[in-house]
Amino acid sequence: MKKKIAIILVAVVSIVLTLAGCGEKPAAVKSDDYVLKIGYSGSLCEAPLHMAIEKGFFEAEGLKVDVTKLAPGTAFEAVTAGKTEAGFGLLASLVQPLSNGLPIKITSGLHTGCDKVLAPNNSGINSLADLRGKRIGVPSMNSSPIIFAKRALADAGVGVSEKNMEVEFIVFSATDLPLALKNGAVDALAMNDPTASITQKEYDLKSIVDSAVNAPYKDQYCCSAYVRDSIASEHPEVAAKYTRAMQKASAWIQKNPDETAKIQVDKKWVAGDAAFNASVLKTYNFIPSVSGAYDAFGITAKQLQEVGMLDKNVDADALQKKSFIKFKDVPDVVQ
Repeated sequence: MKKKIAIILVAVVSIVLTLAGCGEKPAAVKSDDYVLKIGYSGSLCEAPLHMAIEKGFFEAEGLKVDVTKLAPGTAFEAVTAGKTEAGFGLLASLVQPLSNGLPIKITSGLHTGCDKVLAPNNSGINSLADLRGKRIGVPSMNSSPIIFAKRALADAGVGVSEKNMEVEFIVFSATDLPLALKNGAVDALAMNDPTASITQKEYDLKSIVDSAVNAPYKDQYCCSAYVRDSIASEHPEVAAKYTRAMQKASAWIQKNPDETAKIQVDKKWVAGDAAFNASVLKTYNFIPSVSGAYDAFGITAKQLQEVGMLDKNVDADALQKKSFIKFKDVPDVVQ
């Protein structure tokens, strides 16, 4: 009798364990096997991502990636929907979306530069102050070029807030901006590279302010690496590998701008003339820095509040801290 009871108990325990096993969650994907989904737009300043792939920096980190080209203006939508898990972003363009809950963490600054305000050589516009009362063409009302233009104009004492607007911003597509200037629809342009540098050369324009060469902007990081919140929390090793690879690629570009530009064109990451593209890359500082991006974010967030592009009720310091993640095995600066 006792033997029968023992057999029954063993059977019951076996059934319970089997049922419990059926309800278990699948084993988590190991970081070595994880394939990180990266989104990109194909711009010249995304060179760190291009070189991380072409020069094997991702591979050296043991990181597997799946790279998807995104339509213009869809990067935030893609990462929110989980279609992408990492990317390359302009810091100024990230501030307001992050305040609204964009689910990403910035992991490192990658380089400076990108944005310009341009005017015709014969326009009589020689300074930011000369833009008072003028019309400025921009690609959108929340793009990096308009953010940079507003910051620079405010620093020069030109009103760009809702209560004191001394310039008029008019939206045209990036391809139509040069024609709008040529036809007199606007008096100046706010654009980012490579279209800004190409337009400046083709239409013989002067630079009123350039974030790559004019202080204090030339020392402030414009572009950064980021990962989705879920990657930072659930796969920190993957996030760290991605960040280190992007940093190493950026530092490599600093020493090899001509080869970088040639690879970008030859591998069809970007269009254009490699020699001209290299001349633009050489105006940027490709010395990646975590703290550099952190500091630039704080400066930009406070300025955006001053010009009305970020709600005054947002705690800028708290937003700055919340928007970044630092990993112990990711260096602050790579040269």
